[in-house]
Amino acid sequence: MIFLLKNSRTPGTLVHGPHGNQPNNSSPTITRVTSGIEYSRPFRPKWSGTAGLIFQRAGARDDKGNPMIRDFHNCPLTASGNNHDDMLLAKVESVYTGSSDPSSSLFVVTMEQGLPVWSEWLVFNRVTGRARKGLVIGPARFNLSLSGGHVVGNFPPHEAFPIGGTNSVRGYEEGDIGSGRSYGVGCGEISFPLVGPVEGVMFADYGTDLGSGSSVPGDPAGPRSKPGSGYGYGVGVRVASPLGPLRLEYAFSDKGKGRFHFGVGQRN
Repeated sequence: MIFLLKNSRTPGTLVHGPHGNQPNNSSPTITRVTSGIEYSRPFRPKWSGTAGLIFQRAGARDDKGNPMIRDFHNCPLTASGNNHDDMLLAKVESVYTGSSDPSSSLFVVTMEQGLPVWSEWLVFNRVTGRARKGLVIGPARFNLSLSGGHVVGNFPPHEAFPIGGTNSVRGYEEGDIGSGRSYGVGCGEISFPLVGPVEGVMFADYGTDLGSGSSVPGDPAGPRSKPGSGYGYGVGVRVASPLGPLRLEYAFSDKGKGRFHFGVGQRN
């Protein structure tokens, strides 16, 4: 059993960040105060589950620490119209793990339900899932990964699913493809040993908001002209380390632009 108590600040750039002629200093910072309880345990071989009850108060602030309720494009930053949104979330999660080997199978599904304890608390249902399957062919390893999600109800705009970036569609900046109420991302990779702990990789990614960008409260993707779907492809190297694989990759987007990406650990 885990008790949660956290006060965090994260950049709001994935959904409400600068794009086009928007000033860089106009991006909000998302503040969250979170408390709750989670309980996890295995329930079958290779399967584990988690259940929790979590309260969250979230809002946005500018670079001077003042509350914000709208961004540079006049899109709302909260669902309630107040300086912050309150929500009580019931969470359940199920995880299947084939083994610790990166080429094994992985499946995770999570559902969060906002509970209407008070009239102003947000009520929504969010379901996300991700799966990974690996196949070893001689010295090479092929990995296919899929992820997706959908939200029903009244949720904060900054909680929309961002598409694009190092752990999404490489070749794009973080969140530059879209910000959706729904999303789907697929990735195919072929890796092969080079020297010692170093391996090479070739990959291709595709992501889409499934046409849901305009249904996010305030449509933050619209005025930023995010395309809603896109793909990228490229090559990279991985170096085994105690922290997990260190990933350095170079990818091209379908717009013809190239970009370096650096990450630590397996892709989400």
